Amino acid sequence: MDKGQTALFLERWHDGDQDALNALLEEHVPWVHSQVRRHMTPLLRSKGETVDYVQDAMFQFLRFAPRFKVANTAHFRGILLKIAQNALHNRYDWFTARRREIAREKPLPSDTILSLDPPQQAVKSPSKSAEEHEREAWVRLGMEFLDPEEREVLVLRKWENLSFAAIGEELGIAADAARMRHNRAVRRLGDKIWALRGGNVESVLEEPPA
Repeated sequence: MDKGQTALFLERWHDGDQDALNALLEEHVPWVHSQVRRHMTPLLRSKGETVDYVQDAMFQFLRFAPRFKVANTAHFRGILLKIAQNALHNRYDWFTARRREIAREKPLPSDTILSLDPPQQAVKSPSKSAEEHEREAWVRLGMEFLDPEEREVLVLRKWENLSFAAIGEELGIAADAARMRHNRAVRRLGDKIWALRGGNVESVLEEPPA
């Protein structure tokens, strides 16, 4: 599947075509899974086949994360690989459940589609409401590329509206430590969003964990 086909199936999926989503998974899951297997630790590899888990992680991401379009197939595969790698980390199921809840409770408009391949020409200024929805979409997408601890503290603060004292209790740390972790996560999230909005996908995918 070349860039044109990947973009076409993404667009069709954005329009609600389930077959397009199935086609994307059928084409890209084998490659992503092969990459995941290459970098798995012996302990994880000993737990057995991971292809179903990897496929489900990508399915949940494409279904409930903000919609986006990419510059090329390499970027699309890189993003899916990042999601698959995240799925093997501790607490990812917890994050997936909250992503799904937010997508259902506070859905973004169907026309909110983020471009990771920024246009060369200026576009018409969106309305204030559209700007707010787009800003929220960038935040949700940027969260996908954070480390687990960063995602967790941001979810607890932004989506669950917990105090730093409550967050600290949830994470087993002091309230001041929770505040500091949150502030670092906000800065890291801002860096991710800045790179993604500029189409600098490689820097987001290649950045080592904090």
